[in-house]
Amino acid sequence: MLAAFANCFKIPDLKKKILITLGIIAVYRVGCYIPTPGVNGAVLVAQFKAMASAKSGSIFGMMNMFSGGAIERMTVFGLGIMPYISSSIIMQLLTAVIPALEKLAKEGQAGHHKINQYTRYGTLALALIQSFFIALWLEKGFGGDPIVNNPGWGFRIVTVFTLSCGTLLLMWLGEQIQERGIGNGISLIITAGIISAAPSAARQLSLLMSAETVGAAQLQPLTLVIMVCFLVFVVVAITLITQAQRKVPVQYARRIVGRRVYGGQSTYIPLKVDTSGIIAIIFAQSIILFPATLASFIPSPAFQTFAAAISRGSPWYYGLYGLLIVFFCYFYTAIVFNPVDVAENMKKHGGFIPGVRPGTQTADYLDFVLTRITLAGAVFICIIAIMPDAIMAFFKVPYLVASFFGGTGVLITVGVMLDTMKQIESHLLMRHYDGFMKSGQLKGRR
Repeated sequence: MLAAFANCFKIPDLKKKILITLGIIAVYRVGCYIPTPGVNGAVLVAQFKAMASAKSGSIFGMMNMFSGGAIERMTVFGLGIMPYISSSIIMQLLTAVIPALEKLAKEGQAGHHKINQYTRYGTLALALIQSFFIALWLEKGFGGDPIVNNPGWGFRIVTVFTLSCGTLLLMWLGEQIQERGIGNGISLIITAGIISAAPSAARQLSLLMSAETVGAAQLQPLTLVIMVCFLVFVVVAITLITQAQRKVPVQYARRIVGRRVYGGQSTYIPLKVDTSGIIAIIFAQSIILFPATLASFIPSPAFQTFAAAISRGSPWYYGLYGLLIVFFCYFYTAIVFNPVDVAENMKKHGGFIPGVRPGTQTADYLDFVLTRITLAGAVFICIIAIMPDAIMAFFKVPYLVASFFGGTGVLITVGVMLDTMKQIESHLLMRHYDGFMKSGQLKGRR
């Protein structure tokens, strides 16, 4: 594998793509430390860390993870790439339910370009709305020292403009990686933000193991070894589930047209076990954390009681969180894979599944298989999603440390790394170099 990495820099085109990607990620990380005008960064960081639930009990905690800690420091990239992700998901869902957008998606590159343009407009709209509420949230503060030096409409306008422009710049940087670099630009930016918290997690881990700092070491070396072994198991499990697919065999009938023979070959339809990936977790987290976020703005005792009942740590939270993940796994799978369309296309081209009649029975069979394998993927996603809480409770470590031994961050990082390494390996094999594996090839998420 080390030889394969060395070979990456022997191919001029691949070397250029890698350097461009690393340069854009470096620009992104620099932007994560440029403060937003009018915000007292030191007070914000102190109050953000003092409120333990801010990172894991509100929607701002999720945004902080995806932005690489930029919202904690309220920098120009404080919104991160979340508005673009939300806009992309919304546009993908609308494409499946609005006939005009569905027709546009089938027009090839021109239609795809038009949908991307609508996604950018949606990103701008969401960024303006989210940045405005963040400005109000900053003015309110956490009850300690004031975070905003000069609150008012002047500060709100500047904050909305700064954060929205930061999101649009991140969207453009992601597209540049997609066109000129290597890998999925948006996913790599998210992964870079998640990995950027690793030094802070390592520091907290060292403090837990240091007897001089805490009087008596809270984390024993044997416990750390167990946690590392657990992390290896989680990475292997995520890799297997990410690449797992059910291959439904398809046989095409032989047709004779003139003197030519068409068809007759065998192929398969790959049905992924985990079709939704991280999208189900993002939807579920956004919904279940939204009441806890609104509770800080709405002083109603009844609403705050309701928000506390479904907050992190409560049995209702985990039950509802799991049900939402399962629901969105099935919902997203139904949106991106239509068994009826697949069955009709197979029938038009003379394809059939052995033992299954073409048409309606084929669609029912595909739906039958997909429903069952999606359940396995949904259960696995649920386990991954609640894993940081289990690690916190069992090993007595902070959430930041627990999130690096299992959870959403690990799921994203492993999936993105698989995709990126697959693209790099394709360049190596194309130029007759060895890939990362001596036998077989890497498989990405899609």
